[in-house]
Amino acid sequence: MEISIGNRKIGPGHPCFIIAEMSANHLQNFDLAVKIIREAAKCGADAIKLQTFTPDTLTIDCDRDCFTISQGTVWDGRTLYDLYSEACSPWEWQPELKKIAEEEGLVCFSTPYDQTAVEFLEKMNVPAYKVASFEILDVPLIECVASKNKPVIISTGISTISEIAEAVATCRNAGNNDIILLKCTSAYPAPPDEINLKTIKNLAETFGVIAGLSDHTAGISVPVGAVALGACVIEKHFTLSRDNGGPDAGFSLEPDEFNRMVKSIREVEKAIGSVTYELSATSKRNRAFARSLFAVRDIPAGETLSSQNIRSIRPGFGLPPKYLKQLIGKKSSKMILRGTPLSWDMVERSE
Repeated sequence: MEISIGNRKIGPGHPCFIIAEMSANHLQNFDLAVKIIREAAKCGADAIKLQTFTPDTLTIDCDRDCFTISQGTVWDGRTLYDLYSEACSPWEWQPELKKIAEEEGLVCFSTPYDQTAVEFLEKMNVPAYKVASFEILDVPLIECVASKNKPVIISTGISTISEIAEAVATCRNAGNNDIILLKCTSAYPAPPDEINLKTIKNLAETFGVIAGLSDHTAGISVPVGAVALGACVIEKHFTLSRDNGGPDAGFSLEPDEFNRMVKSIREVEKAIGSVTYELSATSKRNRAFARSLFAVRDIPAGETLSSQNIRSIRPGFGLPPKYLKQLIGKKSSKMILRGTPLSWDMVERSE
């Protein structure tokens, strides 16, 4: 199973597709957004992801309790409208940002939050769509996205298994089977003991899709571990500096961290390899340092071999240690100098 997004092939057997999520880390500054894109490319990302919404397409400007955040997040005390006003990426930027990203060799796509955003992104000819965790319950939005016949990446942060199944079915009913599900923990930052990376493989097997991780932990160990467990996609928030602030800064990686994550993922991919019991060329050479049977004293011809004059020691040029008991009690057929690896021609044959 594989899916193509831009010039990248995604799926088992292909390099992990690594997404740098810009989110609100541009701080409403176009030049900063451009710097983030260029730095993400230098750090080895495959893609940069934008978000396409306005505060008015997500919520209403209201300070009643239900519109004020109080779920134990870094945004508690703020109204939804206030937060989304700060976090949104101006739409007029996005075509130019996509152009710059592609010039840097990055795939560029976005998360739309309503149908007007989908239509806007269609005019930009984005190569894929992302459905955010909190929009997985918006079946009409998923139906709209899926109808564009482009890969759909869906985060599962707040959904039950039945809701995931409904989202997948919605895509397939629209004739779209290019689905990627991302295991996600909707906590900001997310504690590692709530991540449950084993779910990634189960998502792939249960729904017959490609699976990965959208990660909100503070470091790089969780995404690297996810790749070892089969994640084909990693999404991670990216900022030039957490000291710049912004709604998502606390769980975003800085360039040196993101670069280490990418390098670690690529090393893990090489290490995963395939199921094999063949020895590598290096391992074969190093068999010379295994134990084998040697003469540890000078042994005159006709002397009985014993634990005093032969032993299992390193290196590995003599008979295998498994023959030690078989040799004990036999007589030497010739003079054997101390430090000589034993071979069968040094032992008298039994009549």
